[in-house]
Amino acid sequence: MSFISKIFGLGSKPVIAKSKFKKFESLKSSPFSAKTAGSGYKMRPDEYYITASVELGNTTTKCIICATNLNTSESYLLSKVVNMTRDIRPPKPKEEVFGKTVWGIELSKESVSELVRDTVIEAAKEAHIDIENDLDFVVRSTGVTAGFATPEESGKLIIALANGCLDAGVAPRKMAPAMSIDNFPDRLKDYTLLDKVMFDGAVVSVLPPKGEEVVSNEMEGELVTAGIKLGAKWTKVDYRNPCVSIDFGSTLAGRVVNDDEPYAHTVGNFLGLAGVIADSLVRGTDKVDKKGGAAIDLYSKDILKKADWKRAKVNAEKVHEIIDIRKVPMDRNRFGTVPVKPEAAQKAGTCLIGCDVGENGDRIPDLISLGEELYKNDGLPTLFATMDHVSAIIVKRLLDVAFDENIIIPGSALGITGRAGITGKKPELILEYTKDNFKDCVFVSDGLALGSAIMARCMNSMGTMNVPVGGKQGRPCILAARKKLQEKK
Repeated sequence: MSFISKIFGLGSKPVIAKSKFKKFESLKSSPFSAKTAGSGYKMRPDEYYITASVELGNTTTKCIICATNLNTSESYLLSKVVNMTRDIRPPKPKEEVFGKTVWGIELSKESVSELVRDTVIEAAKEAHIDIENDLDFVVRSTGVTAGFATPEESGKLIIALANGCLDAGVAPRKMAPAMSIDNFPDRLKDYTLLDKVMFDGAVVSVLPPKGEEVVSNEMEGELVTAGIKLGAKWTKVDYRNPCVSIDFGSTLAGRVVNDDEPYAHTVGNFLGLAGVIADSLVRGTDKVDKKGGAAIDLYSKDILKKADWKRAKVNAEKVHEIIDIRKVPMDRNRFGTVPVKPEAAQKAGTCLIGCDVGENGDRIPDLISLGEELYKNDGLPTLFATMDHVSAIIVKRLLDVAFDENIIIPGSALGITGRAGITGKKPELILEYTKDNFKDCVFVSDGLALGSAIMARCMNSMGTMNVPVGGKQGRPCILAARKKLQEKK
């Protein structure tokens, strides 16, 4: 099994190391020209497609701006602005509260729009790009679904995100797919295949579950799967269909994808609690706020140097006594606090696999108390090592359920993203637990943002036939098969 680690930074290049970590090497030149325009903004070659991913999550609100080379499908990070969602202003008296984060932070359309506006403007300034002239497309997404009453309520948040982007100066046409090739600027017309195939709902050759929405984080799972596919283009791993994706944000997302052609189907969905588990353990210490604290508040590269890893593994087993991982029962409308529709999932042929703490998070206080105990007995470094083991065991248990349900196709590649899945020694531990079932495993930073970058291209039929991101492992571009399918319809 190969371990591939990649941080998408401007001018960074991946180093592939088998079963061990190595430092990253840097390219001397960036993908952009040093020439500047009169406005002070850097000019870029025509083959770069600049996208912004705007995400409001339970813990963080981000705007990540990427530039993707349309000839090679390699993406660069231009800027990444991260704000804590807990710092969003409280809704004013006359504002409607349409939802809340998993930690109970109330959200209104106006407060979300203001936070998003400021985050987008800050990210554009940091990237030295002009929102009106340089930004090609914006994709909005949210991980804040656990506190919603129904899957449909996520639509209100998407609208609030769109309003924030509009207030930042993003044109409406940059948030919707082009209807014809005439809607593209001249420099991009040679890169779109819109005159050959239309966007029919498949993102990087994967269709969502049929029928009504089966889980409120469906779009999040779609984006991270696509993002890992794009991230893998920096590596030698062919992370195309069939594949398995797991995103460890505050809440859990991801998919199990089969090998149907030309479009694969989503046969499994992961959902529930993820980074919330680590955050709860940290809240048992005296180092963070008991209500708003998160693991990322304390994490550093050196924190694990004094950890007792044997103790950490024993501690992780105690933590997992509180964690419930299984196929979502048919009588549940919420699992791991996330709204679900098991009957709709069954009709769509999709298996829902959830991760919970007690029932809908009702044992999170026990998790905080356990974090306090572990911190007092073993110290902060070992507590963080415990979190690494906890995440790795979560991956193992999730995959065990998926294998028991017989939904993972032999030869599938595994992809991991999210803060609670790729930091510390989690990748090494995850590899240990999965080496017998997966030949290749890729760890990608900011999979959701990369997913936004590739979704923007899918929506505008901007594929790369010579370096396909979608399709089946070992197979060529599926453009001809897509054309044939759409001609039949």
